[in-house]
Amino acid sequence: MAIPKRIKKYEGRHALVDNIPYVMPVSARNSPALMAGFSCDWHKANALLPGNEVHALKLPNGRAALLITVINYVDTSIGKYIEYSIAIGCTHGSRPAPPILNALMMKTYGTGQYIIDLPVSSEISVKGGKGIWGMPKHKANLDFVSNESKVSSQYEKDGRFAFRIEIERPKSSSLKLKIGTANYCRFRNMLMASYIYFNTKAGVNLFGKARANLYIGDHPRVAFLRDIDINPNPFFTMYMPKANGVLDDHFDCWFITYDEAPKEMTEGLESIYGLGLSEDWLPPPSVTDYEKYRIR
Repeated sequence: MAIPKRIKKYEGRHALVDNIPYVMPVSARNSPALMAGFSCDWHKANALLPGNEVHALKLPNGRAALLITVINYVDTSIGKYIEYSIAIGCTHGSRPAPPILNALMMKTYGTGQYIIDLPVSSEISVKGGKGIWGMPKHKANLDFVSNESKVSSQYEKDGRFAFRIEIERPKSSSLKLKIGTANYCRFRNMLMASYIYFNTKAGVNLFGKARANLYIGDHPRVAFLRDIDINPNPFFTMYMPKANGVLDDHFDCWFITYDEAPKEMTEGLESIYGLGLSEDWLPPPSVTDYEKYRIR
């Protein structure tokens, strides 16, 4: 999916939002990234999505998709930071989209991912990502480690282990990819959707050749994911040594509706009031006894 021409027309122009300066378009360059997909129980995954407007994506085997994406942003408009996305593949509409067609007709069915959790390294990333696009960002202890055979990333918060992903690094990263994706999330109890486009080279392993280890801790932000019947064998893994990404120039926002009146308000504007522009990181993760949390 190519970057829309309208975005290229204002390259080099300046924007200022919530006191954060941007040189347009909002983009990242030469940033290593890993991705992995694991199947899980469709009904349990679907229950994690809010309201009536988004539904867990159905794989051909009738299961849902847990999608992990970690990007080590080394060159962006707001400095360096790691972004750790834990999401459920989804579609947008009045009812779940049929398998296979949800991948072939992505625009028709609003195919993308619903972000369950999105820790990042810096305060300015929280301020921009949540305040502008409604992404559920929060600051946490993160790392991104790559060598010739393995790529891994660990997530801790408040001194507790939360999540770890390890993938076997593909032998080659020469596959040219131009892809776009929709990221859905809930903020102010509204459904927000933002769009990002990648132009990069990647290495991809599928099914039997895809190997990864997944660890989910007991931190309340992620512990419930242990109960959605995750298959520990991924159906794909991907590594991008130098990903280049561009955010679209707009986001979409809809009311979320429920069959009954909601009893409490979700996270809102109060969570970003007073945030600053710090690019400082917390110390890297330190937990080493994570093997007990491995999904088997």
